[in-house]
Amino acid sequence: MKSDRFLNGILVGILLLVILSLVVYFTRQQALDYGEESSPAGVVRNYVVALLKGDYARAYGYLKEGDFKPDETQFRQAFLTRQLDLRGVSLELGKALIEGEVATVEVFLIRNANNPFGNSFTENWQATLRRDKDGRWKLENMPYPYWNWDWYNPTVPAPEPVIPVPAGQD
Repeated sequence: MKSDRFLNGILVGILLLVILSLVVYFTRQQALDYGEESSPAGVVRNYVVALLKGDYARAYGYLKEGDFKPDETQFRQAFLTRQLDLRGVSLELGKALIEGEVATVEVFLIRNANNPFGNSFTENWQATLRRDKDGRWKLENMPYPYWNWDWYNPTVPAPEPVIPVPAGQD
């Protein structure tokens, strides 16, 4: 009889721990909500939130106008086809530095390990923003995988083929 009470006590304790862990899990989750857009850090945050929510039209609206800007379909397809894959990457924002019409925001990318025994690691990058003619901050550059390498970069033309000329035939 005593062992049954002991076993029941253990089971009740385990059940309480499970309930407590579920309560903590659901109450500590942060909702992805958009914030203010008047600061460079706010624009970077909202861009990432829009990507995580799959709101590609809103995310595209944070890109600056300019030569070699992708069209909205190319932008969307880069994420839908997983050319830019946000799985396994977290982002934390650091300090913002504003110098006139250009701003940089520290971006810490936290890359998760691909296996249960691997370690995650952090990379330090920067996002670059520029004020548009209406005074709003627009993204000019972000680290991969939030930005594709060919956005705003001109395509490099293929080199002209060189045809060797045999010696003595000038």
